[in-house]
Amino acid sequence: MSPPIRILSEQLANKIAAGEVVERPASVVKELVENALDAGADEIRLEITNGGRRLIRVGDNGHGMSREECLLALERHATSKLSSEEDLDCIATLGFRGEALPAIASVSRLRLRSRQSQRIEGTEIEVEGGRIRQVRSCGMAPGTDITVEQLFFNTPARLKFLRSTETEAAHVGDLIVRLAISRPDVAFCYLHDGRELFRVPAEERLPRLQRLMPGDLRLFPFVGETAVASVSGYLAPPEASRSSAGGIFTFVNGRFIRDKVVQHAILQAWRPVLEKGRYPLVALFLELPPGDLDVNVHPTKHEVRFRRQSQVHDTIQTVLAQAIAASPWLQRPDQTPPVISTTAAPPYPPMAERREAVQQALHRFLAGPPHHPEPPAVCEPPPGYTTDPTAGQTGDYFSSLQVIGQFQAAYILCQGVDELVIIDQHAAYERIRFEQLKASFEAHQVESQRLLLPESLELSFLEAATARHHLQQLHRLGFELEEFGGQTFRLTAAPRLVAAADQPRLLRDLLADLAAIGASDSFDRARDDLLARVACHSVVRGAHPLEHRQIEALLAAMDRTDFSAHCPHGRPVSHRIPLRDLEKLFKRL
Repeated sequence: MSPPIRILSEQLANKIAAGEVVERPASVVKELVENALDAGADEIRLEITNGGRRLIRVGDNGHGMSREECLLALERHATSKLSSEEDLDCIATLGFRGEALPAIASVSRLRLRSRQSQRIEGTEIEVEGGRIRQVRSCGMAPGTDITVEQLFFNTPARLKFLRSTETEAAHVGDLIVRLAISRPDVAFCYLHDGRELFRVPAEERLPRLQRLMPGDLRLFPFVGETAVASVSGYLAPPEASRSSAGGIFTFVNGRFIRDKVVQHAILQAWRPVLEKGRYPLVALFLELPPGDLDVNVHPTKHEVRFRRQSQVHDTIQTVLAQAIAASPWLQRPDQTPPVISTTAAPPYPPMAERREAVQQALHRFLAGPPHHPEPPAVCEPPPGYTTDPTAGQTGDYFSSLQVIGQFQAAYILCQGVDELVIIDQHAAYERIRFEQLKASFEAHQVESQRLLLPESLELSFLEAATARHHLQQLHRLGFELEEFGGQTFRLTAAPRLVAAADQPRLLRDLLADLAAIGASDSFDRARDDLLARVACHSVVRGAHPLEHRQIEALLAAMDRTDFSAHCPHGRPVSHRIPLRDLEKLFKRL
């Protein structure tokens, strides 16, 4: 016989809530600092000891609380930020549940001190394991000061899951950095074990980012707006990219979030620039009406839902893509630097002097080291080679290169005017095919090939709904699907270029992308993912010997293509080694 149903005690209910809200010391810091920001504080001081296990103390100069409010704040679902159900549809504060403070108090020894500016004395309350031990008056400056000691002292199972002191302190540090980035108008001070780790004054956003982002970086601003949302922020150069998403700081209405839709939009915008597996360093601030955002998704409030998800995605990607295209980091190798009028001395020597210097360097390179009694024989340059330094400065940069040969049947070695150029033939073919596929798609000319034996696909409910919603666009890509009852579809045709590939897998990947993004007006964003996969699987892969004419045809195709420095998956297509670097390597300079 099952046990009878009973109402849980208030203390046990608080411990259960604490399991959702208080994961580690950083969770406590997040809730307390967000409360301080909601209270209008412009100065916040954070102090922790032993990674937050022994002590967490947050002090602010906000508007404070009365004695009655202090007592109410320790009750579950007591908050000043909501008054009706309608308020849930337009939440403008960081906190709103009224659960954090009693949850923290239930698994720690907590002391709450607060004073309003119009009162001559404050209130101090001591709580141990969720039970109020003492309430008394105290003297203090206006604001609120909360001390949390011996976190998880009464829940040893949770305590043993904490990481090392250094790890927990690092989580707290990362959190306070994100909060400080979100509110540059607030001064923050952070101490660990009595040592001040950082202190930032109230300031503008750019100085705040330069203080808190790693390295001495030049940040590039961006801003844009649509009817759905406004986007602003700063980009770091591609060289500052990371191997994880830890450098992506995203904020919605001042709240730090980790959202798959937002991150996907950011990565899609950066995709032509960064190598595969690299993540940009970017701070993005998204502003939209509170009614278009649902933050009541998870107790930690890191996850959100957008009412117009696909439009938000497109807004972010479009603004970022335009900012990246206009950034100073993207330059084609055949582009000459812009001429800047100035009364100062020109930054480069006259063209005649540059031409003569290049010719002399080439002669030294081809003739071998000077003063050698018997210079070693060197290979003659290919027939038709020219030392004209203006070669390659037009739109025929790749065609002007002189082919030396292949290395490991995978890399093409070419000779430029004063440089050695190494081309990844697979990445180059992939980029060309990708651009051709995009042009074919836009012209409604992607060739489709019927399958001899149609493939049956048992899709999930979400995949099936996505397939039904995008049947017309999938047909434009060369996929032909027929409903076969329930969640089963038959794939009867696929793009001709992937006839030998795993078409069902390609189709599922596309459906997953479309489901993650949302509505149909985002299809043109998601289609690049599939076209990149098609391009990758439809061209030569790995080691593959090429004839001289095939290499020359590839170089000519690279010039005819709207070429990028990377393949669709982010791998670099070519690498240039200046002659001067080679001469330094061989001690000729």
